[in-house]
Amino acid sequence: MADSRIDKIKEELHEVYDPEIPVNIYDLGLIYSIDVDETNKATIVMTLTAPGCPVADMILEQVYDKAMGVEGVDDCFVELTFDPPWDKSMMSEEAKLELGFF
Repeated sequence: MADSRIDKIKEELHEVYDPEIPVNIYDLGLIYSIDVDETNKATIVMTLTAPGCPVADMILEQVYDKAMGVEGVDDCFVELTFDPPWDKSMMSEEAKLELGFF
């Protein structure tokens, strides 16, 4: 059964951008998974384009804030991982087009 809270979190994450890249983090392929459990806790596993990203804290905070703003989400844990490492193949077709990778 689909969880509308997950769909809403995905929608909200389309509004989070790395300030150096004009594409949202969802279309960049930085979000690996989103889950909401029976206690209304969202868990988001994500990565960054580079481990030394200077705005990592800001992006993680925005992801947390967007998830917490979704009705039916009472808590959120954002897990940052670099396994697997991000690469351009993870981007949506729209993101590749926007960034001129075609």
